Amino acid sequence: MIKVYGDIKSGNCYKIALLFSHLHIEHDWREVLVVKGQSRTQEFLALNPVGQIPVVVSGEDVLTQSNAILNYYANGTALMPQDPLDVFRVQEWQFFEQYSHEPTIAVRRFIQTFLGLPAERQAEYDQREAPGYRALEVMEKRLAEHEFLVGDSYSVADISLYAYTHVADEGGFDLSRFTGIRGWLQRVTQQPGHIPM
Repeated sequence: MIKVYGDIKSGNCYKIALLFSHLHIEHDWREVLVVKGQSRTQEFLALNPVGQIPVVVSGEDVLTQSNAILNYYANGTALMPQDPLDVFRVQEWQFFEQYSHEPTIAVRRFIQTFLGLPAERQAEYDQREAPGYRALEVMEKRLAEHEFLVGDSYSVADISLYAYTHVADEGGFDLSRFTGIRGWLQRVTQQPGHIPM
């Protein structure tokens, strides 16, 4: 049985739960709560010395990094394009997610929702607002004219970006003016096997 170590309320972990639901992959979910220090225990660090979730254990294989895990399990399915350029586009969006989107939208959500917006992190929270909106504007430009991020169909690129975008309001982001994104969020929820966070 595949074991998944993570917190379903973490966007990076939710990506795995969502993909596994789409693909009907049976797994055993092992809760690891970062806010309780559970990703820093000796036992967990033996699995992933970086101390990050999610971690997927399949037999003797230990898989880390959410988007890499997505791509591993999506390979050969309808959620991973066959055309090499489209595969590149998937990865392009996933790198964007990790370097422009996640450090702003996800971090503000963590500070506000999980930490309760403590005074000592207010400046950091404020500094991530403008770059977060810039990341949303990049997505909006694509999604105002296309149903999905890559090609004409739902893919792991959409899963990667959906995870934190659909809860962006929990980090103080207002999606009301992003009509392309809001339509896309609705289309994602209509995919077979969709599960809520």
